[in-house]
Amino acid sequence: MPNAAHLPSSLILVGAGKMGGSMLEGWLKVGMDPAGVTVLDPHPSEEMARFCREKGIALNPAASAAPDVLVLAIKPQMLDAAAPALNDCLGPRTLLVSILAGKTIGDLRARLPSAGAIVRAMPNLPASIGRGATGAAANGQVSEEQRLMADALLASNGIVEWLASEDLIDAVTAVSGSGPAYVFHLVECLAEAGIAAGLPPDLAQRLARATVTGAGELLFQSDLPPATLRQNVTSPGGTTAAALAVLMRDPDGMKALMREAVAAAKRRAEELAG
Repeated sequence: MPNAAHLPSSLILVGAGKMGGSMLEGWLKVGMDPAGVTVLDPHPSEEMARFCREKGIALNPAASAAPDVLVLAIKPQMLDAAAPALNDCLGPRTLLVSILAGKTIGDLRARLPSAGAIVRAMPNLPASIGRGATGAAANGQVSEEQRLMADALLASNGIVEWLASEDLIDAVTAVSGSGPAYVFHLVECLAEAGIAAGLPPDLAQRLARATVTGAGELLFQSDLPPATLRQNVTSPGGTTAAALAVLMRDPDGMKALMREAVAAAKRRAEELAG
């Protein structure tokens, strides 16, 4: 649970789409004062406009003072066009937190020369329900107080892992950033396998979905390593052992396939960042 004492007094959120909006809801849930929040979005949804009105959040004001924190949550391709106006929002003590995929701290500094302290973060889709996994890297100008502020903001939507180097962001993107899609595909594959084994399609879909979400919740609530949980449900010579013998088969089992998939995602992240 984030420490509300470290939440900033003033914050500008740039981009209030699905991820930005989810982050905003998380901040308010953990104690952020809505009166200290400003949302900048040229095309806010009706839901976001209504949310801002109901919560007393300033939406697209004509001017605003430099905040403690400015959070960038726009689409990466919008950065160049938005940069001049955003640069004017930054003060000497403003912490810039960016969740822009593929935009390095160097990219941000080149386009926003007034930015000093910068945190680059990579959240994932489950952040939209408060169960996200975020990797974050800070440049050398981020103070301890600013790091605590960033941690409080990012932790409002799930866990935060601070990285020793920004160079690890691409690997984070490949594992947790893209990872939810791997899990969704697992459900697809499990359901299709169930259909092939003779189950009606709707039943196979329900069982596959419930199995993966239930196993995920068990993993979330347990302190045991995943390998121990796997061993606990695998009786020697039983049905689960027979299936795992296929999935864990060398050299073409799930481990090798997942390693290849993550490597491909990391390479693409590096290409996009380059």
